[in-house]
Amino acid sequence: MKLVAVADDEQWNALIATSTSIQWIRAAENFSFNHHTGAAAFFIMQPDALHNYTNTSKPVFINSVIDTLAALNTPPQVVRINGWYGFLQRPVWEIAGTVDDNIKKIAAQLNKKIIVVKDEPGLVAAKIIAMIINEAYFALGDEVSTKDEIDIAMKLGTNYPYGPFEWAGKIGIKNIFALLQKLTLQDKRYQPAPALVNTIQN
Repeated sequence: MKLVAVADDEQWNALIATSTSIQWIRAAENFSFNHHTGAAAFFIMQPDALHNYTNTSKPVFINSVIDTLAALNTPPQVVRINGWYGFLQRPVWEIAGTVDDNIKKIAAQLNKKIIVVKDEPGLVAAKIIAMIINEAYFALGDEVSTKDEIDIAMKLGTNYPYGPFEWAGKIGIKNIFALLQKLTLQDKRYQPAPALVNTIQN
């Protein structure tokens, strides 16, 4: 099976580690679907590489954590996954969109279990992690503790792989902020903490 990916180094390494039986091709952001007619599917992990997806009938997996398929007005063969730091390595992928037999076959080849989720901003896991990070910034702003101490407490108390500030650093605080802003349009509970806003502005 041949798969084409537009990805940064971390995403690329996570994808090619999924299976040794897949032929991966790394493409530039301005690639053409027509140059890869033999590909079984495409993985567009860089937001700036979004294309006119009507140029292919093959499945297209896009890293679109914040924007929905409906907002992007994508054709049926396009599905959303979470390509943020650490998520591609997970054994289970959340997928929003139409999951047909082709998508299931590709996921099986990648040794990934898939969970179909609603086409909503944040999918599921990213929404939860963004909330955890936001709450940590509220605690920081209230001078409950320091960033390092909050990270240590969360790792030891909940067995998380990273503390909330470590997670924010790896995912990108701007990504977290953008997701919270989008979620706030639907629910004010997601309003970014003042300390997080200050971090973005400074």
